[in-house]
Amino acid sequence: MDISIVVPLFNEDESLPELFNWIKRVATSHNLSYEVIFVNDGSTDRSWEVIEELQKENPDTVHGIKFRRNYGKSPALYCGFKAAQGNVVITMDADLQDSPDEIPELYRMITEDGYDLVSGYKMNRSKGDPLSKTIPTKLFNATARQVSGIHNLHDFNCGLKAYRKDVVKNIEVYGEMHRYIPYLAKNAGFANIGEKRVRHQARKFGKSKFMGLNRFVNGYLDLLSLWFLTNFGLKPMHVFGFIGTLMFFIGFLSVMVVGGTKLYCLAKGIPHPLVTDSPYFYIALTMMILGTQLFVAGFLGELVSRNAPERNNYQIEKEI
Repeated sequence: MDISIVVPLFNEDESLPELFNWIKRVATSHNLSYEVIFVNDGSTDRSWEVIEELQKENPDTVHGIKFRRNYGKSPALYCGFKAAQGNVVITMDADLQDSPDEIPELYRMITEDGYDLVSGYKMNRSKGDPLSKTIPTKLFNATARQVSGIHNLHDFNCGLKAYRKDVVKNIEVYGEMHRYIPYLAKNAGFANIGEKRVRHQARKFGKSKFMGLNRFVNGYLDLLSLWFLTNFGLKPMHVFGFIGTLMFFIGFLSVMVVGGTKLYCLAKGIPHPLVTDSPYFYIALTMMILGTQLFVAGFLGELVSRNAPERNNYQIEKEI
């Protein structure tokens, strides 16, 4: 199979028939064998009924995964990637803002140009979205480029992406990490990452599901988490142990200075208050205690990292 198209969705029943017919028309005209995997992320409208109707009409090309509840975009992509069989896997949103006309060129860039991953770049996004969305997005992408080291991507969060099959089978998308799939791919050894300018179309049905300040705050927190996990996920002792040892050492030296000063004053007969009357003694003692706790936290982190259970465990109600 040439292409697997993974479409995560939440309450997009009106756009699904048009989206599938558009994909079908493009794939057929370019002689591409394909499958479309719709992942219904706990929709409360008729989305699953529409997917079932499409599957009955197109049993060889339409597949559906139905979650029992809403988990989020990352779990939907994870399950879609797990089911994908195509040599090239393409993701796109279900709201018709991603154009299926981009599929042939994305496919060519993977198969002929040799990219591991190609991310879309919606240059005209600002024409259709409010400033409250575009300005934080630009700041977010600038930060993501610096932290990840992938400087050639302008839009990390674009839903329209193409992947070599090996990429999606060797990365773990969890939590809200769908924003950082290029970073995850790079960390997994798939560093040949490209970008394609794509069209950004106005939403035709419904309203956006990704508005609000929480989205951008969570995005930065996820980026910091991913950076930490990338550098210290399998070696937490390297960060907790280092910081703990440093704090304990500084605290110990401070106690020695406070105690040494007291002994010196006693030896010279110089009046000096009790060691316990000095605030520096308690600051030093606190640093030693915190340093010990951080050091122990490093040991516990090592144990957890070696015995972590499977985190991608989602309740799937039905598959077709």
